[in-house]
Amino acid sequence: MAASSFDSATATATATARGPAGRPVGTVTRGTTNTNRLRRMDRWIAHTLGPALRSADHPPVAVDLGYGAAPWTAVELSGRLRAVRRDVRVVGIEIEPARVAAALPYAVEPLLTFRRGGFEVPLDGGRPAQLIRAANVLRQYDESQVAAVWERLCARLAPDGLLVEGTCDEIGRRHVWVALGPEGPRTVTFAARLGGLDRPSDLAERLPKALIHHNVPGRPVHAFLRDFDRAWAAAAPYGAFGARQRWVAACTALTGAWPLVDARGRWRQGEVTLPWTALAP
Repeated sequence: MAASSFDSATATATATARGPAGRPVGTVTRGTTNTNRLRRMDRWIAHTLGPALRSADHPPVAVDLGYGAAPWTAVELSGRLRAVRRDVRVVGIEIEPARVAAALPYAVEPLLTFRRGGFEVPLDGGRPAQLIRAANVLRQYDESQVAAVWERLCARLAPDGLLVEGTCDEIGRRHVWVALGPEGPRTVTFAARLGGLDRPSDLAERLPKALIHHNVPGRPVHAFLRDFDRAWAAAAPYGAFGARQRWVAACTALTGAWPLVDARGRWRQGEVTLPWTALAP
């Protein structure tokens, strides 16, 4: 999947279209959710998107797309983003009407609302979103469908908006996500709870759909995880000072071979980010 610009005209047309008989675009997910499951992703979003949120002329809109059977992730996203910008509006969007109905008691107008929808991202007046977070949504889709979904979602972003699409485990210990702007994919971030991490390649099972089938010899993502494991093993002596110091040492060792786009401050959070072009299939 090449890192090229999207065809904006096609993307805009598909973004505003709805499914047959006006139904939301997409299919119902399993709905698995837990409190604090997406805290690592949210922490990265608040750091990365913070300047755009603070500089927006009007209250920015953030979307939690496919929040699941319970609204916890949308509630938590609202709280975390309001620490950056107090008037940010979070909209939880779900295809399943029963999930929307169950979430409505948690709404706090106008800061947190819920509605039925899918990849068309229905917002009042067709307003663009500053953020669309689609966590654990595309896991059930075929890889061949990912590019079209990304294109549709990116067309619903504000010019400085961000789409974050990725996968994590059930309690939020391991994440991998792709960050995209209106032009397409930008970066890939690996994030983990470092305590209990055996090796960085443990994150392979959480690769997003666009990458998970490419974790095979000869592909960039496989080479990166192989090198990360080697750097982690070489950094074992730093484990005496804690897993965080070992992770930082391993990331430092990777900088000679891989174009990491973050630095020690983010590494200390158990994160590492690369350009999409470095890992793209």
